[in-house]
Amino acid sequence: MITFTDEAKSRIGEYVEQIDGCLGVRVVARRIGHRHFSYDITLVTEKDTSAADQIADLGAFRSYLDPASAANLDGATVDWVSDLSGAGFKIDNPQAVVSWDDPVAQKVQKVLDEKVAPSLAGHGGWVELTAVEGDAAYVEFGGGCHGCGMSQVTLKEGIEKAILADVPEIRRVLDGTDHSTGTNPYFQSG
Repeated sequence: MITFTDEAKSRIGEYVEQIDGCLGVRVVARRIGHRHFSYDITLVTEKDTSAADQIADLGAFRSYLDPASAANLDGATVDWVSDLSGAGFKIDNPQAVVSWDDPVAQKVQKVLDEKVAPSLAGHGGWVELTAVEGDAAYVEFGGGCHGCGMSQVTLKEGIEKAILADVPEIRRVLDGTDHSTGTNPYFQSG
């Protein structure tokens, strides 16, 4: 089940009122990694509906979810946020929150979430911790970092340095990504 904050409902209601025949919004969540998602919110008319859709009546409009998105968004909240960088919809999805039982892995995850992810996101990329074994942390790149000619520099000069500085139990950070399969790298080597 997905929920919408009052502010999100108000904003969506404004958009729905402007389009003749608009029934509501479709929220799509595509899994693009083990724990990363790509989201889309689009307006829906009758021709955009499917018998397989999960539909929720929210008063001024309805929300539509395809079966895969319904599973990917279970427990998620759609909000409207506004700050100095702009305004827009924000989806808080508990399925995108990463938690590890291993305290060392959790410390590495914290470094990735707080220090690494914001920089990579600026290039359309992301990195996931896949395992901690002994003194090694294993990561996988995605998005603009998948196949990027600078990924090893990013790994050694950015990610590894940040992790080693904050997690003394880790001595090596290893890339498990098959970069030859990247389809939209931020930087392609010559």
